[in-house]
Amino acid sequence: MSPTVLPPRPGPAPRAAYVPDPRDRLAVATSIPFVVIHLAALVPVTPSVSRPVAYAQNNVVNTVRLLEAMRASSVRRIVFSSSATVYGTPQRLPITEDDPVSAQSNPYGATKVAAEAFMAVYHNLHGFDVTVLRYFNPYGPNELCEPETHAVPNMVQAALAGRPIPVYWKGVQIRDFIYVEDLAKAHVAVLPLEGLNYFNVGTGTGVSINEILDAIRGILGRPLRVDDLGERPGDVPAYYASSARLTAATGWKSEVGLVEGLRRTVAYYQARQG
Repeated sequence: MSPTVLPPRPGPAPRAAYVPDPRDRLAVATSIPFVVIHLAALVPVTPSVSRPVAYAQNNVVNTVRLLEAMRASSVRRIVFSSSATVYGTPQRLPITEDDPVSAQSNPYGATKVAAEAFMAVYHNLHGFDVTVLRYFNPYGPNELCEPETHAVPNMVQAALAGRPIPVYWKGVQIRDFIYVEDLAKAHVAVLPLEGLNYFNVGTGTGVSINEILDAIRGILGRPLRVDDLGERPGDVPAYYASSARLTAATGWKSEVGLVEGLRRTVAYYQARQG
């Protein structure tokens, strides 16, 4: 379905509302936002294997509760934070939105597939305007996950502390690293869209882990210690996105290059260390 851009709404500009718990119907009902940007989820993949019920409850059931609260409040537009994990092992590169959503190898991925399915249900049954953004590999300042599971902040923090950086597959895995500011702008760009839309959010360029290490080494101007942990079952060798559909629909494109994004990220963690 081709996205349609709505004209500006008459009257005051739509207000944003922060609702930290999607189970809180009262918070949704009293905030009455024009559009909901749904970012909440349990994210780390590895714990999802031992906690499938908790992940299903939080990422799927609570998403449906949020959709029901929106329906009860006559809020009919949502932007959903999904993931490239829905594609499983890609059949071709770059990955496009026409590629199939695959069977999942972990509960986290399954919850994203299920939540996307409920988004489509509420579009079809209740006329919701839905935009699903499939993130590739976000990175940048202000990432405060505990425990931290993402590659770039782990590499940067280990490099700054002089610790060995854990690397799998000898660093040859390829990913699509999207700077957080570009990712945030993508959410703003899709707010006027109606209908049911699926967009990849990436740079369109695959980058190896070794290239990330080389860039960090160049920024810091010193050698890095690397701990080669060998192969890791379940890892996808390579994936990167085509975001051409998002660009065509909104004009959005990634702007912050890898080295500049890493430079900002390193500066952020250096500042946190004092």
